[in-house]
Amino acid sequence: MLEVVALSALTAFLTSVGNGAAGEMGRQLLLSTGGLLRRTTGQQTPLPVDPEEQAALAGLVHARLGDDARLAAEWALLLRMHTQQAATFTRTAGLPPAPHHFTNRQKVLKQLAREATRPAAGRPRVALLHGPPGIGTTAVALHLGAAHHARFPDGQFYVDLRDTASDSGLEPAAVLARLLQQMGVQPKDIPATGADRERLYRQLTAGRRALVVTDHATSLAQVRGLTPATPEVLLLVVVSGRPFALEAERVEVQPLSDRYAVRMMRNLAGREKIARAKARMPYLLDQCAGNAFAVKTAAMHLAAETDHPTTPRPTVGPDLHDPVHEAVHRAVGRLPSSTARMCRLAAQGGWPSLDRCLAAAAADSRPEHATRMLAEAADAQLLEPLADERYRFRPEVRRYLLATAGSEHGIAECSAAVTRMLDAVLTRALHAAHAALPQSWRTEPQPQNGTVCQDEAEGLAVLAAEVGNVVGAVSLAEEHQHITTALRLARTLWPLQLKAGHKDEVLPALRVAARCADTHQPRTRMAGALHFQLAFCLDQLGREEEANREAGAAAACEQAAGHLRGEASAVELQGLLGLYRFRFSEAYERFAAAKSLYQQITSGQEGAADLPRALALIERHQGRALRGMGRLEESRRLLRSAADFFEGQGEAYDTARVLTDLAETLHDAGENREALTMIARAERLLTPAAVPHLQYLTGLRLRCEAAG
Repeated sequence: MLEVVALSALTAFLTSVGNGAAGEMGRQLLLSTGGLLRRTTGQQTPLPVDPEEQAALAGLVHARLGDDARLAAEWALLLRMHTQQAATFTRTAGLPPAPHHFTNRQKVLKQLAREATRPAAGRPRVALLHGPPGIGTTAVALHLGAAHHARFPDGQFYVDLRDTASDSGLEPAAVLARLLQQMGVQPKDIPATGADRERLYRQLTAGRRALVVTDHATSLAQVRGLTPATPEVLLLVVVSGRPFALEAERVEVQPLSDRYAVRMMRNLAGREKIARAKARMPYLLDQCAGNAFAVKTAAMHLAAETDHPTTPRPTVGPDLHDPVHEAVHRAVGRLPSSTARMCRLAAQGGWPSLDRCLAAAAADSRPEHATRMLAEAADAQLLEPLADERYRFRPEVRRYLLATAGSEHGIAECSAAVTRMLDAVLTRALHAAHAALPQSWRTEPQPQNGTVCQDEAEGLAVLAAEVGNVVGAVSLAEEHQHITTALRLARTLWPLQLKAGHKDEVLPALRVAARCADTHQPRTRMAGALHFQLAFCLDQLGREEEANREAGAAAACEQAAGHLRGEASAVELQGLLGLYRFRFSEAYERFAAAKSLYQQITSGQEGAADLPRALALIERHQGRALRGMGRLEESRRLLRSAADFFEGQGEAYDTARVLTDLAETLHDAGENREALTMIARAERLLTPAAVPHLQYLTGLRLRCEAAG
């Protein structure tokens, strides 16, 4: 019986793999597709990258399948494997809790509810909620989710776009990545490109009833791709500041009236405190100007006030009439001088999160003292508590503190605080990177000072927790001309790239560092290493042309520096870039060039101890390229040699990877009985935790069994 493979399914499949495969098994499926394309078309076929090429190739394959039942069955199984790997939607309520004291926003909530329930009439449901900083836009969004939970049974999903080290905000593709993770997609399953992420987002939300909230959006580009295509999804875009030109129902959050501002103060401070402050109330209301943050800050001060209230000092700063700046000024004036100093100096960094170690570095104090200061600043509403004893500044709070730090403490003290904070971030990151990849030549030795990470898991966890601060520190170090620090910080991101992804987060830092290295340390090993990391990151994001350019730059820098191992590694990366675009002959040549470079490393030279393993990996890569070229006997020989090496070293996981490659080659050669033996060997070597790999082997077994 002929298996029917729909042309639309083939087109969608080739489009998906063409836009970048996610995860190691995604790459394995990609190469399997390349081999099957060669068998189907009779020639090497580069991976199509634009919709026209993808549709044309799908049409060619579809026409060939009508005459070959066995190939049709193979394609059907391959498409089924891809479908099984597809991400699934997770129903969840992902919004943070709504604030307890919520006042005078019924009109705004009614406007939002009207947009959520109106007849669709072919128009997506999108609302743009906006107002000046501190006015309470986030509180409105969270209250809407809490009040209308039943309206969105398929979930509420929240992404805070200010949680980034970049002043320009997240790139659109990174916004989609965060949202997909909120919807239950594992990081390894998030597609590489923005186009594929948007496609997956629409697939997951199709036919759903859900609320999607993007908070602190700064540009149209960030949210344009989130406009829902299904009528029962409400996209709520929250802007703190001026709105942008999004096609949406615009809902402005107005200042609180004096009546409701007093009610909020009474709820927060208590009736007695408000009664005692009656004489000062007109002044306070005028200063707050209906701004919810300013009202809350004033109320918290009244709640903590003694029998001898203080008279506010005149405001100094960038804006004498901004209610948030007025509120911050008053809050800072009531803090102990050491805590106020810590806040101003810590604001120099723009850190996504502050913990006691970073705060201690800012203040040049002991961590236990910093713990107290952070708590005092949070009580004064200058910091927002996060998880794991971390805090962050509101953007407008930080701007005021930053603007006043120079006049309060002087440029020299502010500069010294920046240096201390950069050193603290670098020391922690160096320890974490070394623990995560202790044997790698791409990580620095462990520093003499600082806290040691106990093992690989802790090292990766620390890097993941600190990635935002490390990324921000790279730009901060460049701005303050701490060039070597900037470059070393970027190097610490390599273990995170290699083992845990985070490609969207690290990309801005790697771009800054590579540019910085070219300017200040051109054609050096440092420049080569950073171009290599950038190329690796761009490849993970499906940006092939940029990745190739950066890999070439890495090879040129390493060659100029006389660093054989670095040059060979960069050339090897060029081969991998070609391999994953089905340019198998070109990839094979790059792998051969890398092998020649590795073989120039002699006993006693740097990298000599790692040479046998490096050559075994090259054999694996060449074997996979030869398979794509149809030179199956040569592929089998090299893959067997690589498998023997890793097995002899006791490296179970790498042995299983090569055995999987070997099974693919044997299957292409029609030797399915032996291929099944390789699959069984690979399965025995893998632990139960290797779920994607085991699932892939199950699908490969089905293909071998079906082919007989």
